[in-house]
Amino acid sequence: MKGVILAGGSGTRLSPLTRITNKHLLPLYDRPMVTYAVEALVRAGIRDVMLVTGGTHAGEFFRLLGNGQEWGVDRLFYAYQEKAGGIAEALGLAERFVDRDKCCVLLADNVYQRSLAPVAKRFAAQERGARIVLSRVAALKHLRHLGVAERDRGGRVVKIVEKPAQPKSRFAVTGVYFYDAQVWDVLPTLKPSGRGELEITDVNNWYVKRGQMEADVIDGFWGDAGESIEAYYAVNDFVRRHKVNAR
Repeated sequence: MKGVILAGGSGTRLSPLTRITNKHLLPLYDRPMVTYAVEALVRAGIRDVMLVTGGTHAGEFFRLLGNGQEWGVDRLFYAYQEKAGGIAEALGLAERFVDRDKCCVLLADNVYQRSLAPVAKRFAAQERGARIVLSRVAALKHLRHLGVAERDRGGRVVKIVEKPAQPKSRFAVTGVYFYDAQVWDVLPTLKPSGRGELEITDVNNWYVKRGQMEADVIDGFWGDAGESIEAYYAVNDFVRRHKVNAR
């Protein structure tokens, strides 16, 4: 299985912190944010990794991570996204690297208390399709800013709704996605959303409609450090006090 870390975007929600650097290079406790994403993949047994970034600070990732071996990566590749075009567009840059292998796509600003290894193991045994990780979110106000998974009585995802005004479940879709080779056939068919980007929710719903989407509800803390200034400091405080990517 290959790993793809997405570390692009303009980071406007963390302005003015991001006026001087990429948001994924901001510190979380004692080291840059992106290193937690690298660690999450390595601890899940994924050691062939591509990092996709963009903007004027792209070279700083190479200075930080180098060939990746210091961080436990066997082979680390880089791709450059010319302009912000959405998560799905950024994923498309990794097609030749993944080479139709199974892949794990991780947003570099998402931090998990628990290891992703059990999820990766279940996906490796999955014959086909995709897999997402859900987190139970109590606050309706927060859910309205997230992708929300609607599930049937058996717990199977039947639809994913982005930023619903009235969320029909408490289960948010977190920023890690597992795909089989079909994803490379889906990406070219996507149309830009109202904000002019190719949306990863459209990819996930393609699998949902075909009955090929599996989902795990993860235990423990999950935080999106790029969601807002408040979220960034909340994740920072959690990392400072607790272990993350823990088995």
